[in-house]
Parts: sequence; C-alpha cells; structure tokens
Amino acid sequence: MSEPLVIVGQGMAAARLADELSARALGRYAIVVIGAEPFRAYNRVLLSSVLAGEIAAADIELKPSQWWEGRGVTNLYGSPVAGVDRNAKTVRLESGLELPYSKLVFATGSHPIRLPRPGMDLQGVMTFRTMGDVDAMLREAALGRRAAVIGGGLLGLEAAYGLAKAGVKVTLIHVVDRLMERQLDASAARLLAEAMRTKGVEVMLEAETDFIVGTDRAEGVALKNGIQIEADLVVCAVGVRPNADLARAAGLAVNRGIVVDDAMATSDADIFALGECAEHRGVAYGLVEPAYEQAKVLARRLTGDSRAAFAGSTLATNLKIAGVALFSAGDFNDAGREAIVFEDPAAGVYKKLVIEAGRLVGAVLFGDAVDGLWYQDLIRSGASIESIRDTLAFGQAASSLSEAA
Repeated sequence: MSEPLVIVGQGMAAARLADELSARALGRYAIVVIGAEPFRAYNRVLLSSVLAGEIAAADIELKPSQWWEGRGVTNLYGSPVAGVDRNAKTVRLESGLELPYSKLVFATGSHPIRLPRPGMDLQGVMTFRTMGDVDAMLREAALGRRAAVIGGGLLGLEAAYGLAKAGVKVTLIHVVDRLMERQLDASAARLLAEAMRTKGVEVMLEAETDFIVGTDRAEGVALKNGIQIEADLVVCAVGVRPNADLARAAGLAVNRGIVVDDAMATSDADIFALGECAEHRGVAYGLVEPAYEQAKVLARRLTGDSRAAFAGSTLATNLKIAGVALFSAGDFNDAGREAIVFEDPAAGVYKKLVIEAGRLVGAVLFGDAVDGLWYQDLIRSGASIESIRDTLAFGQAASSLSEAA
C-alpha cells in the first residue's frame, strides 16, 4: 500500500516537491497537499504582473487540476491546518478533518512583516504577499486611491510598479539610501530608481516611517523627518518572516525558521521542511531557486537516495522590475578586490563583476541579464576566469570564442 505523505503548504515549493516525487516514485506515496489559500498553487513571482494588468490571475496557476489528478495527488486548498499531533502522526484541519501521515513536509512559506508603527491596523493598510492581497489592492486602485508603498526591496518595488501600471499615483518610501540594497550596488540601485520614476513612481530614499495618519482609515504616511505623504492606500512591503507557527506548536526545533539538516529533515525524523519556512545551516532562503533545489534533494531522500544532500545555495536574484532585467549573485562588495565595470548609458546597461584570487565571486547586472546564470555558475564552481578575463564582461558567447582562440 502507498504510504500517506502530507505536504502542508500550497505554494511553489510544495508544487515542485509533488512534481519531483511523482517523477521518481509514482504510486509509492499517497500524497495530500494542503493549502490555506482558496487557490491551487500559483507563481507568486508573477503577482505584480497580475496587479499591473499584464496577465490574468488564471495565468499564474502552476498546475491545472488534471495534473494533480493524473498523478494521484489529493489537493486540498482553502483548508487551513489547525495542528499536528506527532504522537498520533495526524494533521488536523480547521474543518475538523484529521489526516494520517507516515511522512510530513512543511512548505508553509512566509508571513509578511508589518512595521511596528502606530496606525498599521487602520483600514486601507495592507501587505503584498498573496492573491488575496492583489485582489484587495485592485479594488482600492479602481477607486482612484493614492498609494504609499513602504519598502524598497523586491516586494515593495513590485507593488509600486503594479499599482502605478494600474493607474494609481504611487510614492515609494525606503529607509536606506538605495533600493534593493541587499541585491544591488549603488550604481545599479541608482539606475533602478531612475527607471521607477520613469514609470510614474515617486521614490523617496532615506525616509523612515513614523506612523500612519488617520483615524479609522489611512490618510497618509508621516515620516520621521516631518514630511507627510498623502495616501489612502498604504502597502507595507518591508520583508517576510518564515511561517513556522505550526512547527513550533508541534514542538519541532525552530529558530528563525524550522531547523532542518542537509536531508531537509527536522528534529523529528519523519517530518521535513523546505522553502521559505525552513532554516538550513542558519540561513532561511527567501528565494525560489533554493526551494527548488531543496525539493529535488528531499524527493531523492524520500525515494531512497540516502546520499542526496542540500549543501546550501549561492544567493542570486534574477528578475525583471519596471521592465528592466536585473541580476545579482554572490558577494559584490569590491572593497579590496578587483572589479570589472561595464556601462552603456545609451542602452541602459550596467555590469559589475567582482574578482578575487582569479575567480568570480560576485556579479551585478542591470538592463542585460542574459548571461546571469552563466556568471552564477562561475561563482558556484569557483573556476578560474584568467583565460577569459578580457571578455568576461561581454558574456558567455564572447568568452567561449576567446577560449577557443
């Protein structure tokens, strides 16, 4: 008989794990995927495109119902989990239904963070994380709301761009001196700010939120420098926190996220975790690619490959914001290191490649990210770039020709 395997979570990590398992051992497990949201797994990366009206909500569904049915996967969405009984090895839903498991996987993702500032509970203040958030923002946008987006990281930029495309007057507020400071250097961040302004987004840097103005409903954002920004829609997009609540309540080891080893196992040998809710070697990854790598490792483990191990992932960002391709990977701090910089202002292209001891250790690309994955592979492998140093900034094709010559 098939072993009951329950995956708690209905996101991209859960869908990839179900895919990997069905490809390796169709029929070995009776898989149940449980999600709190009233949708099948969808691509969160594309939420801003739905908000901007560039694609329809239906277009971001990862797998149709026929895919799940064809692999014998039971898909329970709109079914929040109330708790896990490790002794009885059951998962209890808020509906009262109890499901047995032989193996259990947490793929519960992250919670959006709200700033601890007065007024965050007012009507018109929301986060940007789910399809439900997008629906609420679109309803507000249809009323001609003025919006303030707090946070100049990826989520904040996507929210600001999507709202601007939807016809909303948007002010983006960021507490530090440049956008996406964890992924971009100062030059690329400046170019990104300029690109956002051309899309109709006012960008305010070194602007710290003091409180949300209003009584019952948001009327604006007051900054600590005394400036007040009028807004009846406020989006707080200052980051996410691993959703480890269920695991913590079940008595599993939890730090920032659910603690896992190289096999993605938790402190309970029959319970695993992956994706944004998991913490591996002290790192909780908030990106899609590490979650997919973890899903592959876990699927191999669950199908008998005891050698499969997740050794960590090279942090990389590969995306498009405001119509501009961006990529960063590795350590792009060039202090005490060699940096190759290529700029073409007319084409809107900027590249910075950081080299240490003859090896590529970091890369930032703006406007042209075609070779991003190639640079990422060079960083991961630690291969010498001495033979292609002169052509490195021109990408893989030029460097291949250089080596051949």
